[in-house]
Amino acid sequence: MKLAALFSDNMVLQQQREIPVWGWAEPGTKVAVAIAGNSAAGVAGEDGKWMVRLPAMPAGGPLQMSIRGGGETIVLRNVMVGEVWLCSGQSNMEWPLSASRDAKQEIAAADYPTLRLITIPRQAYAEPQKDVTARWEACTPGTVPSFSAVAYFFGRHLMKNLNVPVGLINASWGGTMVEPWTSKEALMAVPELRPATEPLGPEAIEAYEQALKQFEPELVRWKKDHLPKDPGNAGIGKGWADPAFAAADWATMQLPAIWPQTGLKFHGVIWFRHEVEIPAAWAGKDLTLSLGCICDCDTTYFNNTIVGTTGLEEHWESWMLPRIYRIPGRLVKPGKTVVTIRVYNHSGIGGFKGEAAQMSLAPDDGPKAAPLNLSGPWKYKVEHNFGLVQSPPSAPANPRNASTPCGQYNGLIAPLIPFALRGAIWYQGESNVFNAYVYRKAFPAMIADWRNRWQQGAFPFLFVQLANFCPVDPEPVESPWAELREAQLLALSAPNTGMAVAIDIGKADDIHPTNKQDVGLRLALNAMATVYGKKDIVYSGPIYRAAKVEGAKVRLTFDHVGSGLVAKGGEGLKGFAIAGEDRKFVWAEATIDGNAVVVWSDKVSNPAAVRYAWANNPVCNLYNRADLPASPFRTDSWPVSTQPKK
Repeated sequence: MKLAALFSDNMVLQQQREIPVWGWAEPGTKVAVAIAGNSAAGVAGEDGKWMVRLPAMPAGGPLQMSIRGGGETIVLRNVMVGEVWLCSGQSNMEWPLSASRDAKQEIAAADYPTLRLITIPRQAYAEPQKDVTARWEACTPGTVPSFSAVAYFFGRHLMKNLNVPVGLINASWGGTMVEPWTSKEALMAVPELRPATEPLGPEAIEAYEQALKQFEPELVRWKKDHLPKDPGNAGIGKGWADPAFAAADWATMQLPAIWPQTGLKFHGVIWFRHEVEIPAAWAGKDLTLSLGCICDCDTTYFNNTIVGTTGLEEHWESWMLPRIYRIPGRLVKPGKTVVTIRVYNHSGIGGFKGEAAQMSLAPDDGPKAAPLNLSGPWKYKVEHNFGLVQSPPSAPANPRNASTPCGQYNGLIAPLIPFALRGAIWYQGESNVFNAYVYRKAFPAMIADWRNRWQQGAFPFLFVQLANFCPVDPEPVESPWAELREAQLLALSAPNTGMAVAIDIGKADDIHPTNKQDVGLRLALNAMATVYGKKDIVYSGPIYRAAKVEGAKVRLTFDHVGSGLVAKGGEGLKGFAIAGEDRKFVWAEATIDGNAVVVWSDKVSNPAAVRYAWANNPVCNLYNRADLPASPFRTDSWPVSTQPKK
């Protein structure tokens, strides 16, 4: 019997909503699921899949869930009931906390037992998949560094202000367009989007499957021809993982560290040993061992027993995967314990590439307990020295890549359906900048597709409007980034949607602004007000409502004014441009008049249109008193020249 990956220890179930639970067993197997006095039963169908639906439950936990069927029993521990959000998009959603502003301080403070995290692996497919390989983790300084920063800051705010557990499902992939996040059926239903499905015709599918068949042996052959072969585990036969082994003559290395920083300028295999004292209260309890990212491959032992291994067989990009291993309670005894790690570095920079806070050992039974810090001095010994290995040629291209048509929907979204959610947050659009007019169709189509697939009604869908980026233009110009932001603004016409404006957090030379705190906060404010009923919260910056020409001036009115409009910085308003019927925009004067903005220019006597922050990287400063920036907008609908010609 097997459960879908979303059902694991430490998971969060959506409160106040019917809870689907599913998995696979032998056809005809009767399955019973029970939690907190609630139960449901079902039968595995001819394809082996079973699904039951538990009644809605209030927030709480930790709880245990039992799944019985076919003579087997699976028990899930440390289960919480609270708020569950799907967090998706491209690189700015994927962007980890470890690479964000104030990362060191934020990671050290991220000890929240009721905030739970799960990251869905990036894997694209031409057909919808049934499951993924992932598991829930409690939020700790050891588990959070590689998690989505935007999702973390969003979830942290909800958890603190709602006082309920929060579960965050991170399903994001850098460099992706919106179309591959949508099902084939939904794309086919919109004429403008059908071209995105052309590579999914029968012949293309056959070619894709053939490419997959060729890729695996090609990758095996590439590894054999270009990577130094691991000569084999000689250390285990010498007792290097045995707690009784005397490692007094081993050298010492401060971890985490990469090898060149310590003077080890070679590729090869190195063993590491570290003694810890297990508290008596931990005896018999499952533990979580966190080690951060290890380059490239590792085999990890707990008192001479393998508890985890990550290498080329498990994942080609093993060097970028944080190591998080489960220690079963049967291995956990009080007193001296030895953690041993065999690290095989085949190319590039070897060593431990994470943060010190990522190296920890902690119980996994729910109550908050201070983890054992594993950073610091470790004993080490070189098993194999390959010398310096020349950088290998590029590996074969994986057909399951970011551009696979419908690949992200099939590989990252379809396997999650119909896990009970409260809603979704979304940060994407950079890869669609040069087809903004198609995005006007594609983005709402994706939102509608997800809602239709989940069958949970028009669940809340909150998204981030693109941040400022690229050099500042000295004069008003047409702007593909502004057009994409406009397409996002138009998506607010779909029911139960909300937008966080990020026009003030970007950088001219960095498409990945590190200030993810404000992005997460603005999404959370939107959720608190529109989803959770906190009506006293100003949750959006000013949104353009209407324009009225008054002689040579134009009066603009806005929604979400809050307690008033302000020009941030104490200077006059910036970022406004005005044009007459000749459609030639010039910079404009602008002033706040009550809850309106009045715009004019001595160069335009008969104004026909006004634009605000209409640039890739605008200089603009209209806010409300809640310190939330106004969304870029234009009052005209004139054709623009930056989009591809049809």
